[in-house]
Amino acid sequence: MRVFSTVLAIAALAAGASASAHDHARRQSFSAGEPGDPRKPARTIEIVMSEMAYEPWSIEVKRGEQIRFIIRNAGTEDHEFLLATTRENLAHAQMMKKHRHMRHDEPNAVTLSPKKSAELLWKFTKAGTFEYSCLIPDHREYGMTGRVTVK
Repeated sequence: MRVFSTVLAIAALAAGASASAHDHARRQSFSAGEPGDPRKPARTIEIVMSEMAYEPWSIEVKRGEQIRFIIRNAGTEDHEFLLATTRENLAHAQMMKKHRHMRHDEPNAVTLSPKKSAELLWKFTKAGTFEYSCLIPDHREYGMTGRVTVK
């Protein structure tokens, strides 16, 4: 009976940890700013992903500016767009090597199959240099990164 109680306690803790991790993801802070407000105006920038490249590979925005990214995968394989610091993307790339089939669908990230598109609305609240990167194993290493300069 004691083993059964311990198993139930562990299961309850795991469920609670899972729920709190999920809640934490919703309250997560982002290095490059925050999700945009669809009720406010935004400048639209289209990002086209192809085989190991982004077009454009560099953009400039003003601090406080809201951008509606239209992201299109014109390539023949899956690609992703993940907006963060270079350091964060490098760390996340290591995790992606262990979990090769991970897909992103977050306020600052999306994974797209060939010929698909998505929209991300983002407000750049912090000045600095950030990057968008494809963290599918080997894509970043082959040069699939872009730069955002926030002034």
